[in-house]
Amino acid sequence: MTEPHLPQAKSKSAQDLFLAIDQGTQSVRAMLFDAEGRLVAKSQQVITPYFASHPNWAEQHADYFWTHLAKACQQLWDQHPELRARVVAAALTCQRATMVCLDEQRQPLRPATIWLDSRRTDQYPALPWWQRLAVKVVGLQHMMYQLQSKAECNWLAADFPEVWAKTRHFVQLSCYLTLKLTDELIDAVPSQVGYVPFDHKQQDWAGTGDIKWRALRVRREQLPPLVQASQPLGRISAAAAQETGIPEGLILYAAGADKACEVLACGAITPDVACISYGTTATINTSNRRYVEPMAFLPAYPAAIPHHYNSEIIVQRGYWMVNWFKREFASHEVLRAEQQGIAAELLFDELLLQSPPGAMGLILQPFWNPGVKFPGPEAKGAVIGFGDVHTRAHLYRAIIEGLAYALRQGKDSLEARNGQPVTRLKVAGGGSQSDLIMQITANIFGIPAERIHTYEASGLGAAMNAAVGAGYFKDHASAVAAMSHPGQVFEPETQHVQLYDRLYREVYTRMYGRLSGLYRSIRQITHYPKF
Repeated sequence: MTEPHLPQAKSKSAQDLFLAIDQGTQSVRAMLFDAEGRLVAKSQQVITPYFASHPNWAEQHADYFWTHLAKACQQLWDQHPELRARVVAAALTCQRATMVCLDEQRQPLRPATIWLDSRRTDQYPALPWWQRLAVKVVGLQHMMYQLQSKAECNWLAADFPEVWAKTRHFVQLSCYLTLKLTDELIDAVPSQVGYVPFDHKQQDWAGTGDIKWRALRVRREQLPPLVQASQPLGRISAAAAQETGIPEGLILYAAGADKACEVLACGAITPDVACISYGTTATINTSNRRYVEPMAFLPAYPAAIPHHYNSEIIVQRGYWMVNWFKREFASHEVLRAEQQGIAAELLFDELLLQSPPGAMGLILQPFWNPGVKFPGPEAKGAVIGFGDVHTRAHLYRAIIEGLAYALRQGKDSLEARNGQPVTRLKVAGGGSQSDLIMQITANIFGIPAERIHTYEASGLGAAMNAAVGAGYFKDHASAVAAMSHPGQVFEPETQHVQLYDRLYREVYTRMYGRLSGLYRSIRQITHYPKF
């Protein structure tokens, strides 16, 4: 790689803008932020998240992402031609754990594997007996099986051996898009989330003696060089400038995965501030200068701040459950929304108003897709407390409340691991746009829930890294102070806090322990889900 030279010092202007490109699961957005964190302009291209040639597959062509990224940028300049000359730096944030196989000429060999893909294989490398024994002694057989069976490199090698034999570079989608933008094969440290041999504590590829090299088929030479957040990745190439309209030679700075950028944008940079993301995957994060595993043997991910860590608890299906509810139970709202020309989700607050706090005793455990460690590998979803009074409105409120219960349980775990209470709660993602969902969150957590000033949190986090990299701020804390601003704050309502606290402590936290044995029996009898 040829290191890009930083621009010579120049006077900074309040007119200067930072280009943030956010390649999400549902869309790609090109955004311009100023040094005060204001979203000056935005262009969005809705994308098809994936196609599935077979059950459990989720793939999309890597060039499909690039084409729509270029369209989003060109549309931005078409709508705001006068702003292009004001752009002084750029950064890219991207969906996590979407993997691309490239050949010797750095061309895709097959469609990218989207993070929603759930393929597995039993044809993975056999560990030496002493490593198998060590894994057994510390009780990590299941986690090792999850790693080896789910790792894309392992099932690609097993199911597509000819493709894997030609794979010279095995990279995240963020790396591929960086390649298209700069002609440099390089990636950001905070983008390395997935089944790859990464040392999360050292924030680099694992050392030669690490067990992951024996557990996975990928080789060190297939992985790209990495740089920390706010470091240069390269300059926008002539070809990329032609396709995207981004000024040629503009420096692209490392930012990181969308969740990491979201946490940064929310100002959750110390462990007393938690960041909830109500996205397709729901998460709760705290940040730290020191390495703190969110649960034993579950890694802390690199933060979008150099040499910092995000301790993250995940509810895998998260706000996917709202889409599930819409598909299965909300045909009335979908029809009304089509007639009004609005999104159906905008009408769902009406359902929340039709059901009281606590959903008249209907409690939902939102583990429609079990995690490796949280709450446990055999977990399934559950709804208890049904009676003849319950309607789909109660079920929808139970979904929203169940997600908040699960994230509160994550907060409890993070507080214990950090040794510090969470006193502030920042909320981002699609669910944060509903005032009622924000109020439910504040009531269930028992602390104020706060939006930041912009819905585009991950894009703002990327812009912060561009601003720090370009020298507009001395560090990320300064960027947060200048660019992240409080939005509406929802104070907990005492009468509802008491109700929710009892339901959480006396019912929700006991559900998994009472049901886990039944989940294991269900899996043994039906073989679903398969592990």
